[in-house]
This record gives sequence, C-alpha cells and structure tokens, in this order.
Amino acid sequence: MRELVRTNDIVLVSAVGALLDGANIHHLVLDQNMSVIEGSLGVLPRRILVHEDDNREARQLLADAGLAHELRAEES
Repeated sequence: MRELVRTNDIVLVSAVGALLDGANIHHLVLDQNMSVIEGSLGVLPRRILVHEDDNREARQLLADAGLAHELRAEES
C-alpha cells in the first residue's frame, strides 16, 4: 500500500474517497476512528492509501482534479 494523502480535513478525505470510488480504485482510510481517542479535535491526520498497482493512476486522478498539492511525496 502507498500513502496518497494525509490530512486533517475530513471533507477532503470524503472528496478523495469519492474520486477514487468513481474510478474503481480500492483505497483505505486509516486513523479515521482516532477521534474517539483525541476527543474529536481533528488533530490527528487521516491517511488515504491505495494499492501499489493503483498508485500512479490514483495520483494522476487527483492531479487532474486539481488536488496535486495534497499528494504525499513519492517514496523510492
């Protein structure tokens, strides 16, 4: 799995999820239930991960949607 986006913005998490769903790209949102621990302050970022094979397509999809600035840097 590759990390695509890390953000505290739950609206962005929802938007990215909708884009990926629309393109049939399976993804996982990690840390979204951490609000129970943090007290719903939105301090801990949510991470959106995609399968290694879908990484390039997912990154291009978000770039085309104007969200390139939200993408995590590529790891070698």
